[in-house]
Amino acid sequence: MTQHGFDDEEDDFPEWADRIKANVAGEVRRRRKEMGWSAQDLADQCERLGHPIPRNVIANMESGRRASLPLVDVLVLAAALETYPACLIFPVGYVDQTQELPFQDLVPTWDALRRFTGEQEVPGYDAGLVPDFEAHASLVRTALAALEEEEQARFAAKTATGRAQQEEAERRRTTYADQAISAKYKLRHLRRDLRDDGATPPDLPPALHDVDPPESVPDTTTEERL
Repeated sequence: MTQHGFDDEEDDFPEWADRIKANVAGEVRRRRKEMGWSAQDLADQCERLGHPIPRNVIANMESGRRASLPLVDVLVLAAALETYPACLIFPVGYVDQTQELPFQDLVPTWDALRRFTGEQEVPGYDAGLVPDFEAHASLVRTALAALEEEEQARFAAKTATGRAQQEEAERRRTTYADQAISAKYKLRHLRRDLRDDGATPPDLPPALHDVDPPESVPDTTTEERL
């Protein structure tokens, strides 16, 4: 992306900020009308969500007369309009190009959105624990699917009418059981690594309650036990 000279800085920053605000304002207006709402309807919904945004503030924003656009307003407006904050900031399909940062050239809005959400990696950027949480979610899905298939194979083995059918069902049950064990093993180690980094792992579904090792019970003296 092209970096402009310092002579352009004074004029470029307001242009970038105004462009982002215009993206949000335009998409709020489009989405509001698509839902058949008035500005007052949207204001009422924001108030129901616990963060009032008066009708006149919404009207000023949509007309470009509002000087600032707090992040908290974007979050509530998105929830009120039943969409995602990123879709207000980078309205794909309704704004062809946008500017991600001051002093940068226009880029396709789709590319800007993917970088904003982290879907498109940017060299040198730290994704935090997002990749770990994505891996965790994938392992949970794998483990649950394997457990379900194992249970179905177990039932098939019990209800088999012939030896060959039973052996095939048992073979499938063993295969899925091994897959579940492998996924649980990887989950346990991933969750341990997250805790070692000072992070809190995601909650586990009841079917995977045995992934985390039981908490060790501290040794107590006889007097303490009494």
